[in-house]
Amino acid sequence: MKPRNAHVAVAIAGVVLLAAGATACNRAGADATAGGGGKPAIGVDLPRADSDFWNSYATYLNLEVKKGSLRTLPFSSSENDVTKLVANVQVMERTGAKAIVMAPQDTGAIASTLDRLADKNIPVVSVDTRPDTGKVFMVVRADNRAYGTKACEYIGKQLGGKGKVTEFQGDLTSINGRDRSEAFESCMKEKFPGITVFPLPTNWDGAVASSKLQTLLAQHPDIKGIYMQAGGVFLQPTLALLQQKGLLKPVGDAGHITIVSNDGIPQEFEAIRKGQIDATVSQPADLYAKYALFYANAAAEGKTFKPGPTDHGSTIIQLPDGLEDQLPAPLVTKENVDDESLWGNSIDK
Repeated sequence: MKPRNAHVAVAIAGVVLLAAGATACNRAGADATAGGGGKPAIGVDLPRADSDFWNSYATYLNLEVKKGSLRTLPFSSSENDVTKLVANVQVMERTGAKAIVMAPQDTGAIASTLDRLADKNIPVVSVDTRPDTGKVFMVVRADNRAYGTKACEYIGKQLGGKGKVTEFQGDLTSINGRDRSEAFESCMKEKFPGITVFPLPTNWDGAVASSKLQTLLAQHPDIKGIYMQAGGVFLQPTLALLQQKGLLKPVGDAGHITIVSNDGIPQEFEAIRKGQIDATVSQPADLYAKYALFYANAAAEGKTFKPGPTDHGSTIIQLPDGLEDQLPAPLVTKENVDDESLWGNSIDK
C-alpha cells in the first residue's frame, strides 16, 4: 500500500485528535459506522499514542476505513493499559461489534476477555502481539524472533565479534518483548561469544531506556553497540543522550556506536541517512492495518482460513488457539533505505 502523501497528512491529523482521549471517536470510524452498507460492525482499539509506530498504524487504519468497504465502530484507545482495553471491549460488545481488532500490550492479562468474547462468538484479531492464552481468530504479526536475530547478526558482524553492547528490552510481559530479547541474546551467545550483552528492561518506555543507558555508559563507557527493540519510543531519547555526551558519531567515524532499531518509521530512515543509526527492521504498519481489518471483516462474515502461504507474501501458521499471519519485515540499511516500497517512505514525515 502506498497512499498519496496528501491523504496521509489528513489521516495523521485525525490520529492526533484521536490520541487526546481514551475513548474518543475518530472521524473515519464515525463515518464508517453510518455507512459500510450491510457490512458487520468491527470494533477497533488502538493500543497507545506515545509511539510513532503505533500512530502510523492508526493512520493506515483510517485510510483503510475511508475506502468505504468496511463498517467500523468509533475507534477507542487503551493507552497501554489493559484495564482500559477491557473496558473499551465491553463498550464494543454493547454497541454491536461482530468482530474486534486489538493489540494487547500485556499479552498475559487479556486471556479472560478473549475467553468471554469466544463464548459470545465475537472473533478477535490481535495485531503485532500474540496473546499468551485465549482464542483468537487471527494474529497479524511479523516474526519477532527474526527481529532479534537480524539485529544480533548485524551488530555482531559490525563489531567483528568483540566488545560490549546493550539491548533495550521491551515489556517482558509481552510476547514481542520476550521473543526479541530471547532471540537477540541466544544469537549473541551462539554466534558472537566474544560480545558481552547488557540487557536493560524498559517496559517500552523511552525515558526509562535513556536513564538506564546513561547509568550504563557511566559504568561501561566502551559500549560499542545498541539494539533498540522499538524505535518509535527509543530513537529520539537515545539520540539526544548520545549527542549530549558527544557519542553520536556518524557511521564510519572512530567511536561510532553501532545501533540497530525496530519499527521502520520515517524518523529511523532519516537517522540511517544521516549516519546516526545503522539499521532498523521495518515492521509493516500499513499491512498490519490492512490485514487486521481484512481478517476481522472476514471473521464476522463467517469465513475461515488455513495454515500455509498467502497471496500477499506471508505465511499463516497454526497456534494453539488460532492462526497467525506472519507478514514480512525487512532489514533496512543505507543500501535500501530509499526503497519506495517501504511504508516509511510513503507516509509523511
